[in-house]
Amino acid sequence: MIAFTAMFLVPLAYAAWFSLFREQMIGGNVFVGFENYTRAFTDPQLIAGLGRVALFFLIQVPLMMALALFFALALDSALLRLSKTVRLAIFMPYAVPSVVAALMWGFLYGPDFGPIAQLADKLGATAPDFLGDLMLGSIANIVTWEFTGYNMILLYAALRAIPTELYEAAAVDGAGPWRTAWSIKIPLLRPALVLCMVFSVIGSFQLFNEPSIMRTLAPNVIVADYTPNLYAYNLAFVGQEYNYAAAVSFVLGFVIMAGSYLFMLATNRRSRS
Repeated sequence: MIAFTAMFLVPLAYAAWFSLFREQMIGGNVFVGFENYTRAFTDPQLIAGLGRVALFFLIQVPLMMALALFFALALDSALLRLSKTVRLAIFMPYAVPSVVAALMWGFLYGPDFGPIAQLADKLGATAPDFLGDLMLGSIANIVTWEFTGYNMILLYAALRAIPTELYEAAAVDGAGPWRTAWSIKIPLLRPALVLCMVFSVIGSFQLFNEPSIMRTLAPNVIVADYTPNLYAYNLAFVGQEYNYAAAVSFVLGFVIMAGSYLFMLATNRRSRS
């Protein structure tokens, strides 16, 4: 509790207090109350960044969760050969730091030096503009590659906890593997799926490492406000607007909490009905 208070609560409280001030050339830090928050809620750059990560969430998360669920069900079916090796191979990208993953995929996406562009050139075709119009999809591909294995492990662990008696009863009733997966496994995975989705909501709106690294390759595409986290970082360490950056960070935190709460509320209502 001492470490948690010193390393988390105290900095959080200080940042909250700091967000209530504004740095001025005359007078230094001046208390302005919630003026920074009023500015943040009407900031077109922040709103555009939030819309971009919301679109990213709608595109990337369903694909990632579908892949994670498919792999978890395949591993649990006991029909897959070398299941331990396959499980390790799928999980391995999660062990790669996100900065390294972004650098690696950035090399693959390179329009001049990347192997994809070179292969397309040899075939006489035009390589997709991964670092241009397709940038959001390119970042989504990196995140999917990184975190599919992580979500797969969570779902696979939940599958292993399901009593085998349910499968035996389903087999007696004539249910095949697909029917068992659809009627027993997937419904009982609802708590694990909700957990993975909440983690995905938090991770999507906190997107930072991948666009920060890819910005060096496409500075005209990934601008300073490409994501809310990147915007707050540039406000603080490039624009020297520390007070407003703190307010933007808290607004982002409020958006994440609201999004997670609404998702869990909708899920609970659906499960009750």
